[in-house]
Amino acid sequence: MNLSKRALGLSFGLVWGFTVLLATWWLIIIDASGTTISTLSKFYFGYTFSWLGGLIGFIWGFVDGFIGGVIIAWLYNLFNKGKIATA
Repeated sequence: MNLSKRALGLSFGLVWGFTVLLATWWLIIIDASGTTISTLSKFYFGYTFSWLGGLIGFIWGFVDGFIGGVIIAWLYNLFNKGKIATA
């Protein structure tokens, strides 16, 4: 069985993008300082601890998660070659 790189990439991208978005917005809603999540600005260009920053974080998180999902699916398919399925 092979994993679909596109499907896993989209899944990981959406999960990570929404995680960054919702974590940012939740911390804004509960009036937290946001010092820990603000470190994402070192990795995601344009990200800030703000409402708009949450959307920018979603975009970067989606791209980051998509690439990670594609790499994981590619590695799985690569390591799964030559395996005989027993069912």
